[in-house]
Amino acid sequence: MTGGRDKENSFNYYVGFAVKQGDMMRGRESAALICCLGLMALYSIYQISLSNNIIKGQENKKSSLSPHAPPHAPPSPIICDLSHYRYDACSINGPTVLDPTTSTFQAVGPNITMQKLRPYPRKWEKEVMSTIKELSLLTVTAPNATPSCHIRHQAPALVFSTGGYTGNIFHDINDGFLPLFITTRHLHAGHPNRDIVLVISDYHDWWLSKYADLLRSITRHPIINLDNDTSLHCFPSATIGLISHGFSAINPSLMPNSESLADFGAFIHRSYAEKGLRPPPPPASGRPRLVLVAREGTVSRVFLNQEDIVRAAEAVGFEVAVFAPSSSTSLREAYRLISGSHAFLGVHGAALTHLYFLRPKAAMIQVSPLGLGWVGEICYEEAARRLGLEYMEYKIRAEESSLIEKYDRDDMVLKNPDEVSKKGWSYTTIYLKQDVRLDLERVTVYLKKAYKIGKKLMEMEGQ
Repeated sequence: MTGGRDKENSFNYYVGFAVKQGDMMRGRESAALICCLGLMALYSIYQISLSNNIIKGQENKKSSLSPHAPPHAPPSPIICDLSHYRYDACSINGPTVLDPTTSTFQAVGPNITMQKLRPYPRKWEKEVMSTIKELSLLTVTAPNATPSCHIRHQAPALVFSTGGYTGNIFHDINDGFLPLFITTRHLHAGHPNRDIVLVISDYHDWWLSKYADLLRSITRHPIINLDNDTSLHCFPSATIGLISHGFSAINPSLMPNSESLADFGAFIHRSYAEKGLRPPPPPASGRPRLVLVAREGTVSRVFLNQEDIVRAAEAVGFEVAVFAPSSSTSLREAYRLISGSHAFLGVHGAALTHLYFLRPKAAMIQVSPLGLGWVGEICYEEAARRLGLEYMEYKIRAEESSLIEKYDRDDMVLKNPDEVSKKGWSYTTIYLKQDVRLDLERVTVYLKKAYKIGKKLMEMEGQ
């Protein structure tokens, strides 16, 4: 194992390499996988927490914006924690004026100060962060120096960006809703009924529409589009930036009420239940339902014998639903299908992020292509186990990979993928471009185990 800084440099290089590959669909898919590759190494090195100074507004010498103020001076209303690897976050503890036309948040304080911030939790990735709108946090010393309000809000603001890799569901959850969940739980600590106003930069209408059900569980107020709003907004306080504990991670020891990833899963289920969305009725045949995640289009890691796998699952006793998500897939309908299912099967890729829709005790089978098994552990296995799923990993053999058509059987690419990956990040891209043809006898063993789990879940629920 190399040092933390070497891992960080290698990770940054690899992300930059991937983002530049292929068309947008392939670039986003590669980026999602690559982020897992790098963060696996980084997860044990960087512990994420947001200082209580951010949430509770307490003064701290390290994070104060006016460290040279005399001891008797009142504290600055703006307090920032810039010490974390993945994110920066600031709080404005007092009346705040937002001018969207200049992307500026202004408050009155003992000194004139300025802090700039890009509110997206991928701070280490300089190229991506350069695309995120920069916000300015300003303190002025004279109350009459702040502009008048056009709109006055009674609830505090929470400000973040939906730029970067937004549009890939893996990142929508891991760079968006997981940090949003963590941050709002801190804001609600001691104030469970506190409402907030979401202020979003790098705004997308489609994002708001796609995730409307989840957003309505976070705020009852209209969301402010920082990119095209022209009104001056006044808030009693504001938090700028989101807290991240890493991909597929919530660290209970850093949460106000020891919340975990299971609580995030419960939040998703509750959000859809409150909107009256119910899963489809159990199959009339009494069979458990298996969702097979299909990868289509120009992406790699495709099931080459998908129809055979479906028939094998049906022979075991499953009712099979093929799920091929795209950018236009309704999240409501995806939730309705998956939450009403008893088992979930797919090749490693961003679409497996839909595992958050599964109920606890459901079966999940992740098919791990050559050279990518350890990535799947970080991206999805840990999340599946924390959500209470019955997880299984199907590791393909060399003869089940399309790489067997490109390399000799004695080639190290097939014989020892781990050793090949150690040669450098660029070698790992070999394994991103393979498809899989599952051995039907082998996969049937896994399907039978999943069937037993599914039947048990049906019995528990009286189906």
